[in-house]
Amino acid sequence: MKKWILSLTLLLGISATWAQEAPEGLFLNSKAPDFKAKDQNGNDVRLKDLLKKGKVVLVFYRGYWCPFCNKYLQKLQDSLSLIKEKGATVVAISAELPENVSKTVEKTGVSFPVLYDEGLKIMKAYDVEFEVPENTLTRYRNSGIKIDEINGRNGNFLPIPATYIIDKESTVVYRFFNSDYKKRPSVEEILKNL
Repeated sequence: MKKWILSLTLLLGISATWAQEAPEGLFLNSKAPDFKAKDQNGNDVRLKDLLKKGKVVLVFYRGYWCPFCNKYLQKLQDSLSLIKEKGATVVAISAELPENVSKTVEKTGVSFPVLYDEGLKIMKAYDVEFEVPENTLTRYRNSGIKIDEINGRNGNFLPIPATYIIDKESTVVYRFFNSDYKKRPSVEEILKNL
């Protein structure tokens, strides 16, 4: 009986710890935390400043090595004039080092700001960061993708590839949060919510 109670207690403790670690992201009507980071050109980009101009479409992506991220960023770039016509700015954020952000820009041809999230500060504030499990890291390494080298001091952490629309009052008015990295919102859906 004691072993059964001990096992149950241990299982519940592990479950509670795991549940607490899973990112949930910001919810609708949440206040979006302000941030400041360097873009691909070395310029400081601050959310508060962007919001003075209008809404912000905030995109978290995994890295230049992710074909789903690249495709999504390219779609946003292809529709950038439509997004700007709605008075909005697109900003993408990644844990990858600045030299790898440059690879993303080169691969996708994006002209909007792409930010390096040094120390995962933005991802933590938006509750989108998670540590990649060892079995997944092994699969990536076997494919030549070394997350810890790509991200440098940000280690083996990636964001859930979430998309938010933030209004001028810093309120989240749209949220796409799905742990399946293959799923992203359509540009039509983003435009509809701007």
